[in-house]
Amino acid sequence: MSTVHQRFAATARRAPEGEFLFVDAVTAEVYGIPAAPVTWAAAAAEVERLRQQYAQAGYGHGHRVGLLLENRPAFLFHWFALNAVGASVVPINAEMRSAELEYLIGHSEIALAVTLPQRAADLQDAARAAGVPMGTWDAVGSPPRATSAAPAAATAPGLATECALLYTSGTTGRPKGCRLTNEYFLRAGDWYAGLDGVCPVRPDRERIITPLPLNHVNAMAFSTMVVLTAGGCLIQLDRFHPKSWWHSVRESRASIVHYLGVMPAMLLSAPASEADRAHSVRWGFGAGVDRKNHGVFEQRFGFPLVEAWAMTETGAAACIMANHEPRHIGTSCFGKPESFVELRLVDEAGEDVPAGVPGELLVRSSGPDPRRYFFSGYLKDDKATDEAWEGGWFHTGDMVRRDDAGSMFFVDRKKNVIRRSGENISAVEVESVLNQHPAVKSAAVAATPDAVRGDEVLACIIPRDPVPEAQRAAVAAAIVQHALAQLAYYKAPGYVAFVDEVPLTSSQKIQRGQLRELARTLPSKPCCIDTRTMKKRQA
Repeated sequence: MSTVHQRFAATARRAPEGEFLFVDAVTAEVYGIPAAPVTWAAAAAEVERLRQQYAQAGYGHGHRVGLLLENRPAFLFHWFALNAVGASVVPINAEMRSAELEYLIGHSEIALAVTLPQRAADLQDAARAAGVPMGTWDAVGSPPRATSAAPAAATAPGLATECALLYTSGTTGRPKGCRLTNEYFLRAGDWYAGLDGVCPVRPDRERIITPLPLNHVNAMAFSTMVVLTAGGCLIQLDRFHPKSWWHSVRESRASIVHYLGVMPAMLLSAPASEADRAHSVRWGFGAGVDRKNHGVFEQRFGFPLVEAWAMTETGAAACIMANHEPRHIGTSCFGKPESFVELRLVDEAGEDVPAGVPGELLVRSSGPDPRRYFFSGYLKDDKATDEAWEGGWFHTGDMVRRDDAGSMFFVDRKKNVIRRSGENISAVEVESVLNQHPAVKSAAVAATPDAVRGDEVLACIIPRDPVPEAQRAAVAAAIVQHALAQLAYYKAPGYVAFVDEVPLTSSQKIQRGQLRELARTLPSKPCCIDTRTMKKRQA
């Protein structure tokens, strides 16, 4: 098998009457769809129907198609159908607004966007602004005909064919488009299905529940692909609902859960109950659980939270997981590397650091091809791709230390990224939007600690004109509203601090290290307005 669709179709033929998807009651209510299982046979029939429609409309190998379908079952059906004709999919976060959509459409040059009806106009406006001749389809009737022939129609899609283009938050500029092949996704499924130790995967028996978005690599390449590879059932929630989480877990009979670090903290905040262990969960797959919550959660709810490390660029090619004891619970340990990956920890000069000393994590595949199973490169950015692979190693930008036994411990992010509730947010991207507001002379954005979300976005604003204390709240609200109109809600500032200056380098660039330290102190100051209540998920 050389494509994602072929793997899906093979499993569907093997277990046609088994459950492929389970739509829980909460997700069904949010999306207005039936709360019911979807068999492999039913899913295969829908994928084939869509495949025929796309083929008849002229979409094929070399086209890119955007999917703005949230976490609905339709996302998977369209992905597999497009993969069957050789087209690559570009997942579009439904929280994106005008500036983000215009960039994504212009950069990826998608030929078609399959969208929720209420977002079609937004996508059309963004395509016009980007100068891209893009069609839109709300999945009713037939898709519009492709405006150009499939660029690679003469060749059959295979392992090296681009399967998806996933955008990662840029750290010093715009988000980068990671080109991911069929081989990348198939490897993720193979790796996951082959896990052992604390978290073996039982063929055709696991029911994997995840609230993570399908526009992220975890849900798209790990939870989805292991079900396609090992069989079983996927329970794809619309998002994480703390109050109804355990109801969804029990209703769906989930055996494996995927989590973000913020989730255990929220679940632990609920009163203890005799029903805390009334579930079928065997283990959890995730990253970033708070050290103080790790052991407490496992003791209360009765299953291990298995920490792992990976990036969109690495996929499973360099995934490291604490699936063997000792897991060093409560220490930020994410396991030991396996034989398929080589790694180094280096200092600023590129020299290897000894055990116990933090260094930047560099990784590559073992064997003759160091880039095997990694991303193919950043779209339209060979320079950034070459820089990431400088010296034949992929530079992760994450600071890690290693103990004498070889266990790896996450220390901090070297990159200038704010990580809020599992979402990576580029400070530069937020600054570029804030600087467009008429009240803003210049903006500098950094993370400030948040007890629930890990980080929160704090914007230091140098106003164009002095802002009297009595007007700060109103001006801050206007600035945040401006951001909400152009950015996903989670990227907007949760705090707005009016300052006279921000730390700069000798070349007048923002001194990020000093800014981060300043941001930690500002939320308690009179100049800082708390705008977190404005950050709500938009319909």
